[in-house]
Formats: sequence, C-alpha cells, structure tokens
Amino acid sequence: MATRRLTMGQALVGFLKKQYVERDGVEQRFFAGCFGIFGHGCVGGVGQALQENPDFRYRQTRNEQAMVHASVAYAKTKNRLQTFACLSSIGPGATNMVTGAATATVNRLPVLLLPGDIFARRNVAPVLQQIESDGSQDFSANDCFKPVSRYWDRINRADQLITALPEAMRVLTSPVNTGAVTLALPQDVQAEAFDYPEELFAERVWPVPRNRADTAAIEQAAAWIRASTRPMIVAGGGVIYSEAADALRAFVEQTGIPVGETMAGKGSLRYDHALNLGAMGVTGTLAANRIAKDADLVIGTGTRYSDFTTASKTAWQHPDVRFVNINVAEFDAHKHCALAVTGDAKVTIEELAERLGDFKTEPAYQQRARELHDEWEAEVDRIYGIRNEPLPSQGELIGAVNELGSPDGVMVCAAGSLPGDLHKLWRARHPKNYHLEYGYSCMGYEIAGGLGVKMAAPEREVYVMVGDGSYLMLCNEIVTSVQEGHKLILVLMDNHGYKSIGGLSRSLGQKGFGTRYARPKDGVLPGDDAGEDVEPLAVDFAGNARSLGAEVFECKTYDDFVDAFKKAHETDRTTVVYIQNDRYVGVPGYDSWWDVHVAEVSEMESVREARREWEPMRAKERYFL
Repeated sequence: MATRRLTMGQALVGFLKKQYVERDGVEQRFFAGCFGIFGHGCVGGVGQALQENPDFRYRQTRNEQAMVHASVAYAKTKNRLQTFACLSSIGPGATNMVTGAATATVNRLPVLLLPGDIFARRNVAPVLQQIESDGSQDFSANDCFKPVSRYWDRINRADQLITALPEAMRVLTSPVNTGAVTLALPQDVQAEAFDYPEELFAERVWPVPRNRADTAAIEQAAAWIRASTRPMIVAGGGVIYSEAADALRAFVEQTGIPVGETMAGKGSLRYDHALNLGAMGVTGTLAANRIAKDADLVIGTGTRYSDFTTASKTAWQHPDVRFVNINVAEFDAHKHCALAVTGDAKVTIEELAERLGDFKTEPAYQQRARELHDEWEAEVDRIYGIRNEPLPSQGELIGAVNELGSPDGVMVCAAGSLPGDLHKLWRARHPKNYHLEYGYSCMGYEIAGGLGVKMAAPEREVYVMVGDGSYLMLCNEIVTSVQEGHKLILVLMDNHGYKSIGGLSRSLGQKGFGTRYARPKDGVLPGDDAGEDVEPLAVDFAGNARSLGAEVFECKTYDDFVDAFKKAHETDRTTVVYIQNDRYVGVPGYDSWWDVHVAEVSEMESVREARREWEPMRAKERYFL
C-alpha cells in the first residue's frame, strides 16, 4: 500500500479538501475552507498545514464563537450541502466555540470544529490553559463539547485520524444526524508524522440521499387527509433544506390545504400565495393561529415542533386533532404521537400528492383561509404604515427594510424582539429571503451569520437586523466583513436595553426589572416603572461601528432611516444604519400564548395579577396522544 508521510495536521487538511457531496446529480466540494484563530494549541500543527495548502482557504476571524456562527449561516444558506471547518487553540479559544456548537446542533446544521487540546503524551502537563482534574488525566475543556456535538472524538494518536475522519463525514453529511462534529486535536499529535495511506487523500463523494418514506405510511397519511375537513400544513425548515418549495406549492394548489410557517420554514411558500397563512404559533399571525385552533389534522412537514410553533401546546384545540408528520428524522416524525411518515420532504410531498389524486378541501374552508390571508395582509400594511412619534416603532422599520430592500436579498436575525416581529411581518419572496437562527436564538449570531450568508450568496444583498443588546455581544465580525470584502447592510436598532425581555418582564408583572441600559439609581437598576427618570448609558454605537471599519449613517426619524437605507446600497463596504426606536411599541400576539411561569406567590400585586391571567391559559395546554 502506497503511503504518504505527513503530520496529523497535514493529513487532516489533505483529507478535508478532497471531500465532496452529491444530491440530485449535482456534485460540490463540501468544505469551503477553514475559519480559525491561531494559538499555541494549533499554530504549529493544523496552522502550519493550512499555510502549505492555499487551495484550502484559511480565513481569519475575531472571535471563535463568531466563526462557528458564520459557518452555521453558510451551511444554512447552502441547504446543508457545504460548510466550513473551524480551528481554535486550546482553552478559552476552544470553549468560545461551545455556544456555536450548540447553535449548529440545535438547528441541525453541519459544522466541523477542530479545537486544540492538551498534550497527549502528558509529560509537560499542565500546559498553558489546561483545566486539570484530580479524578482523571483523560480530561480537558474540550469535554464540554460532548453534549452539544452530534459526533465527538479526541485524536490521541496520529493514526486514529484514519478512522475518525470518515465517521465525522458520515455525520456531517447525514440529513438526519447532522450538527456540530468535534475532533479534539492534542497539540503535540497535530505536529507528529505518520505514514498515511494514499487512499485517504483520494476524492470522495458522499451522496446525500432523499430517503423515501414507507409506502404504507404514505397510504395511511393520504387516508387521514381524505377523512379530514379542516387540515392544515405546518411548514418547517426541512421544506427549505430539501428544496421542496415548488413541491409544497404544487401540493397546496392541488389540495387546497392552507399553510402556516415556522421560523425555519418561513419562505417555503411566497407570502402572497392565497393559502399562505404566515407565521404559526407564539409569534404567529391571526390567520395561521385561527385556522390552527379548529384544525382536525396537522400535516407537519420538516418541523420539530418547538414550543413557539405549538404556542406551548395550546395552538390546536380541536378535541380530535391528529398529526401526520413528514420528517427525515424519525425522532421528529413521531412527535405528538403522530402518524410518522419518515422521509425526505420533497419526495414525500410528491408521493403523497400522487396518492391524493383529486382530493380537495371544501370550497368554504379554502375561502375562509383566503379571507384570513387577506385580513392578515391588511394588518401588515397597517403596521408598516405606522409613523410613531417621537421614535419610530420596530414594525414600521421592518416594513421599510422589507419594501425598500432587494427582493432577491436575504434578511438575517436571531434574537430579541426582532425575530417575533419579523416572523409575523416579513413578506418572504423566496426560500432564502428570511434567515432566522431561532432554534437556539443566540444573541450575537446576527453579524457573524450575515457574513456567512454573504459568503454563501455573494450575488445577494444581505440585510442584518440587530438590536443594541445583540450588537454589544458580538459586533467584531464587522472587521472580518471589511477585511474579506463581503459587504453587509446592518440595521442597528437602539432601544436602550433588552426590548424583548423587557416586554416579557412586564407581562409577568415584573415591570422590566434589569432590562434597561441605564445607570443604577440609589444602588438599584431602574425598570420600566421608572419612566424617563433614568440616566441612560451614553453608548456611541455609530462611533463604535466606524472604528471597526464600517460606513455609518445615523438617523433620528423614519424619513432619515428611509433615506439612509437607500444610500447604504451605494456604499462600497459594510454599512451600518443606526436608529433609536421605541422600546414600548410592539406587535400584538394574535390569539397566541407562550408558557413562561409566573411566580406563584409575590408581594407585588402586578405579579399576582399576571399569575391570575396565567393559570387559565396553562389549563389549555394539551397532550397529543
């Protein structure tokens, strides 16, 4: 057997750049390159290998968590068919990636994490940044990745790489089990040489299958649909990842079954389709939530049914409601004791359509769905048209971005009150128009995620909508976007604190405690009950963004914002449009509820009142058996 003598780091890079995936006859390289920040735990091993392999592009970032977010966003934009490797040093560089790993795994998006690790030979321990345990020497900070990775391994010998890498690729390319894959790399082993078999470096194509569902399950699903009178579809992220948008539209038009969309599934059907009811659940529309209440059959397609989608199990109130779940993952297909149709969304929808033939919901039911669709569109127009004074509302600013932005663009967001309002109000024109990381709803994802989206789709305008809270957590990848020449348009909305949790706090009777960015008064942080009698923090967001290399437009009014947003399209680099908005003006809940527990006893009357309102809603939560 022919061999090649390489360090473990060199063998790793040599393998990664030869991996390809194929779906529907289209073949592409799986890894777009490597993000990384060098330190003593990786610079002489994988870092040296990257220097020798310029065809496996290395990209420098500013924060390890951010580079994982960028990779996750890239993989999401590429429908999980391409991603990055992320390299860090030992210690804090590695653990900075743990949050990113959780984001990838919760959202079922592939990313390869390569954290440096302690010396495998141990004689120089404890090395710099090593966490020691008096109970084991086979332990490091990288063990933190185990619960947030779909596959985890530590490469303690150079030859272990030969068996670890195919397993890593098996998971990364799986439509069912993908997520974060972590290969912990002891820093001494990275630089050790071994005679690797030449076959390890041959081009390898990993087929991404479109798994077919069981024929009997499809037949049973068709029978249940035929027997229903008020069915609805809940379209999740699996519709988009499987590129099933056209199949879904054809199915809806064939059957007359209306659609509600999850956060990940928004854009599965164009917003203006007459049977698109819009967002479903806690952050849902009046159309989707009213149809859901009386639905007797729910066809969940590519959704994992988070509590936001189910409105904490209160959305579906029909006493005999049943579920048909189409999902590539058996785990999700069986949720709510459903009839599990385990298979790829696209081919399963197409096969189910064949079985249904001429089935169509009653004209009166379709008419009701269309009327609700139109009623909702009128409500969106109303919110877009608000001109709140003295500060604009979040809803009207969302409207400006949606109407003035490129129809082919991508809007990126992740955390705070923006996702809820966007889920309701954003008019998605194509499956990638709406990019929300809401599986983990990770503050700080937005700008790094926007960078990943722009790298995956450089031909599209990318609009990052971010609140002041998330911006302060992780704004540093503005620098990377400027360095790499990937222009983003950032809409930075300053409401002097945590708007989302402020609203939630008020709903619990807690008056926004600890959610404002203001100086303590008499040793106490002011809540919303303090009114304007506070000293706000003088954060110069515009100055900060300029210092990171961005073009900046500062706005005071809605008209200023519109003018600046238009000008942002004409700049030559990442541009920030900054505006203060009203933290108290929100978008209604539209017949939905979210279960956040209220204190059972309190000295505050406002909390006791919130508890009295919570108890009857809690009683509406259901088991679906």
